[in-house]
Amino acid sequence: MTGRNKFKRYKKVIFFLIFVFKIFGKKGNYFLLKFFKDINGKAGIFLRYVFLKNCALEVGDNVSIHSQVYLFNLNKIKFGDNVSIHPMCYIDGVGGIDIGNDVSIAHATTIMSANHTWQDTNIPIKYNQEVTKQVIIENDVWIGAGVRILAGTTIHTRSIVAAGAVVNKPVNSGTIVGGVPAKVLKDIQI
Repeated sequence: MTGRNKFKRYKKVIFFLIFVFKIFGKKGNYFLLKFFKDINGKAGIFLRYVFLKNCALEVGDNVSIHSQVYLFNLNKIKFGDNVSIHPMCYIDGVGGIDIGNDVSIAHATTIMSANHTWQDTNIPIKYNQEVTKQVIIENDVWIGAGVRILAGTTIHTRSIVAAGAVVNKPVNSGTIVGGVPAKVLKDIQI
């Protein structure tokens, strides 16, 4: 049975628990999400979904957050339907992140929606102003292991980002990109 089918089967129970855990508010649910981040298996995915639904900006159906995923600024992150985020990912939504439907994000991927500037030479770079820019990942996207997606990028529908790539520019629909920085490796039929 697929995750989608299981979600449909238990949807009433899931939404009842989401309703119950609303009493803890966004901060309480975020605390619980972090507290249960290392729980493996279906129970961990189930619990994280309940807490995520109560503290993120938007969360669709069947969103699978695996163990050891680090999520920050959830109030600025949207998750579509049928999204899977695998272990050891780091996602910071300070500048806004919009993840579409049917997106798979492989392990050890980083998505950043902010960058440091370096123009003020009177202070160390790490204290220079931070600039935020939205990241958009459209529908039907596969992001390989160890990818780095930088602020201000859009990954368009039905595209693949190869493992280890650094995405700092838009990714066109129907392409496979890879490398540092990412460039088109192949066109795929859309």
